[in-house]
Amino acid sequence: MQTTTEFLAKVTPPITPAMVVRRAVMEANLAAMQDGCDARGVRLRAHGKMHKCSTLGLLQVEMGAVGLCCQTVGEAEAFVAGGITDVLVTAPVPPWGWARLAALAGKAKVGAVVDSTAQLASAFVAARDAEVTIDLYVDIDPGMGRAGVKPEAAPVLASAITMFPNLNYAGIQAYCGHYQHLLPDERDVANEKWSGHLRAVIASLTAAGVPPAIITGGGTGTADLDLVNGVYTELQAGSYAVMDVEYGDLGDLPFQPALFLAASVVSAQHQSHVTCDAGHKALHPNGPVSRVVVPAGSAYRPMGDEHGAIVPPNGVEEGGLVWLQPGHVDPTVALHDAFFVADEDGTLERWAIDARRASL
Repeated sequence: MQTTTEFLAKVTPPITPAMVVRRAVMEANLAAMQDGCDARGVRLRAHGKMHKCSTLGLLQVEMGAVGLCCQTVGEAEAFVAGGITDVLVTAPVPPWGWARLAALAGKAKVGAVVDSTAQLASAFVAARDAEVTIDLYVDIDPGMGRAGVKPEAAPVLASAITMFPNLNYAGIQAYCGHYQHLLPDERDVANEKWSGHLRAVIASLTAAGVPPAIITGGGTGTADLDLVNGVYTELQAGSYAVMDVEYGDLGDLPFQPALFLAASVVSAQHQSHVTCDAGHKALHPNGPVSRVVVPAGSAYRPMGDEHGAIVPPNGVEEGGLVWLQPGHVDPTVALHDAFFVADEDGTLERWAIDARRASL
């Protein structure tokens, strides 16, 4: 396969800033994750919050994923409209969202997480009124402090789910987001410790008569460890498909960069740098600074909403293209309307990022 620089030299996006996906590398990443899950008998439920693109989600399902995770009700709606038939909302559902999920459950298999009896009641009313069944997972907090019940409270909430018609107790979710970007040695220790805790939670649920059929969680950073430790029956990895600077800097993951942002040089009035048309509205500032891929040896410095500096210019001139790798893929993708998926000869296909926001 040609080098990244050789590949990018053949790509001319119709606009800038533009999100360009190298198809061959993306497909190799998808295959590597799916093959790893298949080898261990673990379901892959790819996380759609990263790409927010039904076309990419359909490709993941075609390659073996059972469905997609969603972070919002709007993502779930967009994915089902795009042809995904199995979705799981992995973040707390707001009060207005349950009726919309129930409506969606008439068209697809729909799941959601809960961490309170109030959420459980809202889910029941919505499912009952729509005459559908919604799969519910007890969300367990592994120490992030964002959402989820304490592990010792899981059996009570799981038992409560089983008492309601129109609701199916599907299992538990335990997502360790705070482990995903730890350096290898620290990640190994943390994941091993959490796996022991999770086994204890599963044992307590089983003793209470509510064994979880599905244990869902994990992510790109811990995927190999989660598969080896054998506690999760379903992985929720997302960023592996295209990667970013934050994951790439870990240095031990088997996935390669497949997502690049093209920007045009719009001003070259300084010897120290040139200015491109990619600022905070094209590259989200969350996470590490985006990395310049072309020209080699340069660095990126944000210069406000619409602009960034390429320092030093290293031969790129006004009107030329520069190429960057996003620092954090998820929020950066949410800033764009489409991916331009590129073949090795530079041919482009537009894929809509159709799950960016909820419809009104």
